[in-house]
Amino acid sequence: MAVRAVRGATQLEEDTREHMLERVAEMVLDVMASNGLEVDDFISVIFTATSDLVAEFPAYAARRLGFGEVPLICARELEIERSMPRVVRMMAHVETDLPRAEITHSYLHGAAALRSDLTRVRSVPDTDG
Repeated sequence: MAVRAVRGATQLEEDTREHMLERVAEMVLDVMASNGLEVDDFISVIFTATSDLVAEFPAYAARRLGFGEVPLICARELEIERSMPRVVRMMAHVETDLPRAEITHSYLHGAAALRSDLTRVRSVPDTDG
C-alpha cells in the first residue's frame, strides 16, 4: 500500500454556510468515488479557501461525512491577482494501491478550469441553464 496525494477543488456561487457544506461534501465524495477510497484510507486532508469565503470551515463538511478521526486543517489560499474567486481546494494524503499515474483529481463547477493540464482529472463544470 502506497501513500498518494489527491487533489480537488470546487467553486462556490455564494458564501453561505449551507452552500459551503454542500459543495465541499460533493468534492470530498467525488474524490472518494473517483479513486475507490473510504474514510479509513485518508491519512490527512488540507483544505484551503479563498479570502472571500468566511461562512464556514471547509473541514466541517468532511467531519459531517465521518472524518472525525482524520486530521484535517483549513488554511487561507494565497491572494493572487486575477485568481478565481470563491474556491475551496483540498489536498488529501491517502493509502491506496493505485499507482500515482492512476490517481484521479476532482475539479468541480467553476474550478474545473483550474487544472486541465493534469492527465487524470475528473472535471465537472457548472451547466448552463
